[in-house]
Amino acid sequence: MNLAVMIDRVAAELDAAGVFFGHGTDNALDEACWLVTAALGRDPDIADQELDLELEADQVAKIRELLRRRVETRKPLAYLVGHAWLAGLKFEVNEHVLVPRSPLAELIVEGFEPWLPSDRMPRAVDVGTGSGCLAIALGHYHPGVRVDALDFSDEALDLARRNVRAHRLSDRVECLHSDLLSAVTDRSYDLILANPPYVPTTSMQNLPTEFTREPALGLEAGADGLDLVRRLLVQAPMVLSDHGVLICEVGEAAEALDNLLGGHVELIWLEFAHGGEGVFLLDAQGCREAARILKDR
Repeated sequence: MNLAVMIDRVAAELDAAGVFFGHGTDNALDEACWLVTAALGRDPDIADQELDLELEADQVAKIRELLRRRVETRKPLAYLVGHAWLAGLKFEVNEHVLVPRSPLAELIVEGFEPWLPSDRMPRAVDVGTGSGCLAIALGHYHPGVRVDALDFSDEALDLARRNVRAHRLSDRVECLHSDLLSAVTDRSYDLILANPPYVPTTSMQNLPTEFTREPALGLEAGADGLDLVRRLLVQAPMVLSDHGVLICEVGEAAEALDNLLGGHVELIWLEFAHGGEGVFLLDAQGCREAARILKDR
C-alpha cells in the first residue's frame, strides 16, 4: 500500500466513524494526511511525488493504531500527536490548552492595516495565550514587536514558554501569569489580541465530543458567553495606547455583545478569507466608551 492509498483509506474511515473536524483541520482528507504523516514522524506538507511511497507493515500498524485512538477516544488529533499547526508554524500542545485554531492567525500573517500599521506596533499583548501560538506568530511575522503572553493557568504558561524557546523568541515574547490584563496595568500596548472563552453555558452540552476533551476553562463563559469579555473591555483602556486597537474573538457570543453595548459603541466585525467569524476590532476611544457603559451597569 502506498501513502496516497493509505491517506484515502484513513479519510474514509474517519468519515464513517463520524468524528468531528475543527481542531486544526475541517475535513476528513486533511485530517487523514496529518494523521498518517504524524504516525510516520513527518510533517504534513509532503511533496506529490512522495505519495507513491510504499509503506512497510510496521508503518501501516502505527497509522492504524493512531487512527484507532482518534476514533475511540474522540480526542483531537493534536493531543494524540502532541503538536498542532497555526499560521504555518508548529506548536507543542497538550490537554492543558485549547488546540490552536483561531482565525486571528490570518490577521497576524496578513497584517493589521489599515487599523494599525506595523511601524506603529512596538508593543502587543496576547490575552489568554494558552500554548503561546498567537503571541509567537506575532513575534515571528512582525520582527519589530515585543509581545507579552498572558494566561491564568500555570500549566499553560509552562507550555507557552517551551514553545517560545523552540521558536527562539525569548528575547521578544514574555510569558506572564495574569487574570486577563490585571498583572500588566502599568504597561502600555499598541495591540491587545484576545481569544477568551466565549461559549455560553447552555451551549457547552451541545458541543461535539472533541470539545469536551479540551479544558472547559478555555471555553465556557457564563450565560451569554461574555463573562470574561465584559471584564476585558473594562480593563482594556487602562493599558491601550491612544492609537492602539483591541482585537477580540467572541465567536457565537457576537450578537450578545452587540446587544450588551446597545448600539452605543461601533464594533468593527472583521471578515476572513479562510473562514472564521465573531472577531471584533475597537480603537482606544471605542474601548473607553465600552468600559464606561459596562461600569454604569
